[in-house]
Amino acid sequence: MARSDIAAPSTLAEASRERRDIVSGQVLDEAALVRFVAGPDGAVVPDVARKLPGRGLWVAADRVSVEVAAKKGLFARAAKAKVSAAADLADQVESLLKRRLLSGLGLARKAGDLTSGFEKVAAALDAGKAAWLIEASDGAADGRRKLLGKTRKHAPPTPVFGVFSAEELGLALGAENVIHTAFLAGRAADRWAEDARRLSGFRPLLPESWREEP
Repeated sequence: MARSDIAAPSTLAEASRERRDIVSGQVLDEAALVRFVAGPDGAVVPDVARKLPGRGLWVAADRVSVEVAAKKGLFARAAKAKVSAAADLADQVESLLKRRLLSGLGLARKAGDLTSGFEKVAAALDAGKAAWLIEASDGAADGRRKLLGKTRKHAPPTPVFGVFSAEELGLALGAENVIHTAFLAGRAADRWAEDARRLSGFRPLLPESWREEP
């Protein structure tokens, strides 16, 4: 998409959130990009929280774009300096985003923005209060199928996130055997969704095995 194809930002705040992807040259919202900076040793470092000091180097939030930027020396070109990008840079981004999403769930639990347990999650879905259904990747198929059916009763369907295991969810939420969780609609869910969408560019949000279930 050419720069002229993008609607001009209506406010200074919107304008400040637009950055140019160093791979495609497109100007995109920060929500669709990953920020990188050059560390003191000249190594390219992912800055998924957009807080590290230094000039930001922005790449579309998908594995292919990050790999192309690393392989073709586009970080050095954009930085106009000798910087190096690790071959596993896209894996680093995925790992950092997963960690950030787990941390976000922990904060949401403390703020009362999550509800867990089959019955509570089912009620939240039925009432249209769930922004996300978060299912343990290793949970039993029967309960999951019932809740997935409820997500499809809304338009658009409630999005589903199945990246983390029950153990990972339990550690993040300070509980045991966390299988079914709903992120309740609100500003916290909107912020969390931004990182979930970025992660989807690096790995599927649902296990492949779920697609084979009846």
